[in-house]
Amino acid sequence: MNIPDQLRYSSDHEWAVAVDGGRVRIGITDYAQDALGDVVYVQLPEVGDTISAGDSFGEIESTKSVSEIYAPVAGSVTGLNDALADNPALLNEDPYGDGWICEIQIDDVAEFDEMLDADAYRKLLEG
Repeated sequence: MNIPDQLRYSSDHEWAVAVDGGRVRIGITDYAQDALGDVVYVQLPEVGDTISAGDSFGEIESTKSVSEIYAPVAGSVTGLNDALADNPALLNEDPYGDGWICEIQIDDVAEFDEMLDADAYRKLLEG
C-alpha cells in the first residue's frame, strides 16, 4: 500500500497536501481506490462551492459501488481536476498524482495540521 510521507490523511481515506497560499489539494488514497475497484465516473464539486470538514462534496462510481467523497477540511473549492471527466480511471492509476480531485482554499490551517500524518494513517489501516 502506497502511503506517501509528505501528505496528510483523513480517517475517510482522503489525502491532502498544502499547495500554496492556504490552498490544499485533495484526493483519495491508494487504499480507497483499491477498495473501490475500477472507477468509471467521478462527480466533482463546483468551483466556488463552500464545503465543511466532514461533509460529502462529490461521488465516485466504480464497478463495485458508489462512494461519497468527504472534505477533510473546510473552505471554498478553487480548482478541479477536469481530466477526471474524460478519464476517471486516473484515480486508480495515479491517486496521489494525476488523480487528484480538487483544490480548496482552507478556512482554518489548524484543520490541515490536525489531519493524520503518514504513520498515524498506517496505524489506522492496521486497525
